[in-house]
Amino acid sequence: MKLIIGTGSPFVRKCRIAVREKGLTNQVEEFMTAATDDAPELLAINPISQIPALQTDEGVNYFDSALICQWLDAHFDSGLKLYPMGGEAHWRVRRLETLADGLMEMTVKIVLENRRPESERSPMWLTRWERNLLRGFAVAEAECPTLDEVEQHGLDMGSITLAIAATYLEFRYTHIEWQASSPKLVALAEALEKRQSFIDTYPR
Repeated sequence: MKLIIGTGSPFVRKCRIAVREKGLTNQVEEFMTAATDDAPELLAINPISQIPALQTDEGVNYFDSALICQWLDAHFDSGLKLYPMGGEAHWRVRRLETLADGLMEMTVKIVLENRRPESERSPMWLTRWERNLLRGFAVAEAECPTLDEVEQHGLDMGSITLAIAATYLEFRYTHIEWQASSPKLVALAEALEKRQSFIDTYPR
């Protein structure tokens, strides 16, 4: 299988962690590119030039990090079970994953907007996105499992993506103070960042 990746993207990191937690590093070959380059190998898999993008051994293409992670989990029994098979537990994990994806999307928007020349930035949008982040992190903290709960029920893609979102915000945008009001998220991120899959994929 072929996974198109790039540096810095939390969505790429999510898929790379999933590959490692599933024990698939020998079956998934990673190809580094930049989405802004419109690299032929990326466009061949994802015509809208977004990473991550996965091509299976059968030549079927998947893009969107949640879809890629779900496909890997559904097709390989090895390693960690990322999503419960069904019932409310499955939907709880998907809800947390979707919330965390939204937090990462907001952070990416803020980071990209702040890379524009100051005269071209939109204070209105920056303020709106920061408010969205703070509201989102408040909900994420309320629903974040404790470390005891993770130990009891097992690690899943909901907890993994929450930790990625927290680390990405701390790494890329330090202007928002969220840690003091989010002790469960901080504890989760600190604990998971010690796992080998997280160490191997830490943002540079």
